[in-house]
Parts: sequence; C-alpha cells; structure tokens
Amino acid sequence: MWLPVLGLIIGIALGLLSNFSIPDEYSNYLSIAVLAALDTLFGGIRAHLQNIYDEKVFVSGFFFNIALAASLAFLGVHLGVDLYLAAVFAFGVRLFQNIAVIRRILITKWSSK
Repeated sequence: MWLPVLGLIIGIALGLLSNFSIPDEYSNYLSIAVLAALDTLFGGIRAHLQNIYDEKVFVSGFFFNIALAASLAFLGVHLGVDLYLAAVFAFGVRLFQNIAVIRRILITKWSSK
C-alpha cells in the first residue's frame, strides 16, 4: 500500500517544484488523467483495506483507466462533443464512493480497538 502513496507524494512534490506548464488545449486530457489516477489510487487503498489487493489489477487498472479516459476525451474533441465530461463524472463518482468506503472501514477498525 505504501508504493502508490509514495508515488503520489513524489509526483505532487515534483509538480510543485518544477516550472512546467501544460498548454490549454491539453487541459481536458490532464484533468481526466489525474482523476483516473486518483480513482485507481483510492481503489487500491480500498482493496488493501479489504484485503483483496492485487498488484496486477492495480497496475492494469491504472493504465487502462487513463487510456480509456484519454480516448474518450480525444474522441470528444474530434466529434465536437464534450465527452470528457462523461469520464469526469464517472471517475468523480467512483472516487467519492471509494473514499466513503475507506472512511467506513477506518472508522470500523478504529472503533473496534
């Protein structure tokens, strides 16, 4: 479980310390990629807390989610439709569901001690 959290901390630190900017035309892709990555991260934390974590599922889910979300955004740009909003909605809902389950698991573990 510590590896995804360490990667997140290193990524945030590098992002804050660098002077790298993303062009505006790629902002939709980046927002979806970040949401997909956060969804996978919190899904991995949830799976670890439920003792069903599988590294292969985590890694494949991470890349598949990002590829699927970027493909939706790319298709939407070429069709002239904001399809990236569907991915934002889907990943946002899953993100909040995972956080809610993590919170319930932690509260249950802390209250049973």
